[in-house]
Amino acid sequence: MKHLGIGIGWRPEIAQAVEGLDGIDWVEAVAENLCPGHLPGSLLRLRERGVTVVPHGVSLGLGGAEPPDAGRLADLAARAEALGSPLVSEHIAFVRAGGALTASPSLEAGHLLPVPRTRDALRVLCENVRIAQDALPVPLVLENIAALIDWPDEELTEGQFLAELVERTGVGLLIDVANLHTNRVNRGEDPAKVLDELPLEAIDYVHVAGGVERDGVWHDTHAHPVPREVLDVLAELASRVTPPGVLLERDEAFPSAEELAGELDAIRATLRAAKPPAPSPAEPRTPSAPEDVGRSRERLALAQTALLSSLTAGTPAPAGFDGPRLRVQARALAAKRADVVAKVAPELPEILGDGYREAFAAYAKARPMQGGYRQDALNFARFLLDARRPADAEARRALARWWKERAGARPPGRAARLLRTLTRAA
Repeated sequence: MKHLGIGIGWRPEIAQAVEGLDGIDWVEAVAENLCPGHLPGSLLRLRERGVTVVPHGVSLGLGGAEPPDAGRLADLAARAEALGSPLVSEHIAFVRAGGALTASPSLEAGHLLPVPRTRDALRVLCENVRIAQDALPVPLVLENIAALIDWPDEELTEGQFLAELVERTGVGLLIDVANLHTNRVNRGEDPAKVLDELPLEAIDYVHVAGGVERDGVWHDTHAHPVPREVLDVLAELASRVTPPGVLLERDEAFPSAEELAGELDAIRATLRAAKPPAPSPAEPRTPSAPEDVGRSRERLALAQTALLSSLTAGTPAPAGFDGPRLRVQARALAAKRADVVAKVAPELPEILGDGYREAFAAYAKARPMQGGYRQDALNFARFLLDARRPADAEARRALARWWKERAGARPPGRAARLLRTLTRAA
């Protein structure tokens, strides 16, 4: 187990600030945002100073019913090798559903969704983790996620699920204490009980992040200061074991370098105040033999597809789920889609102005994301053109030009005719 120390999530928006912070031992970068042959200069400079860089994946979907995609695994391996990383991390989550196992269209969540804590899901997750471990050049570490929703008929607690995962695969754990707090508010799960059931020696590092509570729901935003409640969960963990690494995450509404330094100081103070027991010798992790997971994959695929379809396509809530809570999750997914599409295609909110959010909400209500966010932006534009929107003719011509420059093939049906008309008029 490598000692990582105190770190911070590296993001392009705060790259300069991160380089100027004192006492940073390591950074974590979103793997999918990195190109091995063209690494950001900031990361290269940090590496030259001896700062460890860990790629943090968000798109493998190891908790999904399908085996992990070989291309995504190869990409993650390439990033680890390019960065000289001692390990890579991902999430215990599913991010897509449908496809061959259900003979239905593939659906993308654009978000990390919780895996049911069932024996079927555990068998599939363990097999997917083994596939990933075999494909990666360095150890894999997996993170617990925050969730708004509970699966019905779960067979294991969060702690039991994670403990069995470690026992069966030998995988390391990334414990996000902000997610433990989130699940306490949203799902009534006691962080101390989760920690009681964990194999603490399997913890390779810890995440700390901020969020906000609205109407009794905690939103794990990574855009707010770290609250006292999250630091208290960190203190609880640190009273049981000395974590090899602790990292501050911030993904939006980036504060000043001084504020980031203050949050890091608060984390250091919390760790100093904790008095963990003397470490005991760790037992070696000996993975168990693989199981036949074919039937488990099929059952999990059907369940996850039904849930994701409800969240992204407006189909009825699967039996046993909390309908109001699903609607909260569905709105959160649509809002996140709108945010990310605005980033990858900033021309769209510029063209649509104040009507962008309302128009995207109407589009996303019954149209699941397929093919990633850039394709989502193109599909959104096609949806508007099909509906002869926006009403303003000049804005509609601008949208048509935007489509024509990026879409390649013409949109079908009414959008094609409208596009020809608009671009001739322009």
